[in-house]
Amino acid sequence: MKQLFSQPTAVALGVFDGVHLGHRAVLHTALQLCRDGENIPCVFTFRKEEIISKKGAKYLYPFDMRCDMMSECGIRRFYCPSFAEMQAMSGRDFAKDILHEGMNAAHICCGKNFRFGASASCDVHDLEQLGTEFGFQVHIVDDVQRDGMTVSSTEIRKLLSNGEIEKANQFLGEPYRIYQEVSHGAQLGRTIGFPTVNQLFREGQLVPRFGVYASETSVNGRWYPSLTNIGMKPTVNYAGLPLAETYIREFSGDLYGKPLTVRLLRFIRPEMKFSSVEELHKQMTKDLQS
Repeated sequence: MKQLFSQPTAVALGVFDGVHLGHRAVLHTALQLCRDGENIPCVFTFRKEEIISKKGAKYLYPFDMRCDMMSECGIRRFYCPSFAEMQAMSGRDFAKDILHEGMNAAHICCGKNFRFGASASCDVHDLEQLGTEFGFQVHIVDDVQRDGMTVSSTEIRKLLSNGEIEKANQFLGEPYRIYQEVSHGAQLGRTIGFPTVNQLFREGQLVPRFGVYASETSVNGRWYPSLTNIGMKPTVNYAGLPLAETYIREFSGDLYGKPLTVRLLRFIRPEMKFSSVEELHKQMTKDLQS
């Protein structure tokens, strides 16, 4: 493999599904090793969708969004090959061809449960031995604990599925984000004085528990208080995909087709069915006061 980076790198290894506190600890370790400017902070990762779909699970954030979040943390370069392209590679070839020759790694940072090589046959102890052979130093980062629990994507998926958004946010290290272009809807909200914006979740993405959440929405660099309903929209054909429908308080304007960031802060109530538009209006007024 040809050399990707001429300058030595500190590489964070992982899938980084949700860029949660555990992932951030690995990223932070790589960034600390670049303080003197001799190394470039990099990430090696796969598209989580490729791996998770094989196990029947759902991914937390889309791939492009995860890369943006890691860039916000300070990561400057990424190498993200297809999992299918790499799955048959031996652990030794991965260390030699990818980390040593391709990424010019001086330092490798990963969690203690990181595995690599064909059929995940190698662990961090193998990585340390290969580092001695190929000239890179391995930094194994401990798990992050919160409330006596290990922070993990699996645990965050459970919390989001149960609507425990505040605890999920603690594990993520920031509020859970929805970042997607605004789609056209039936515009029912306009008829009852609560115009909303619709954002579709992607196929295969984990969707938080259906219901209403207190949220905040960024528009043109300003955060507005908002109310977000997550669920299905039977009146509009969205190919069966769930969506987030958000009413932005104190804002008026056309946002169709524009990417929007919504952060979920607190679960208010589960989904409800309404017998009339008037009943829906009363409930939304009540939700805004919660």
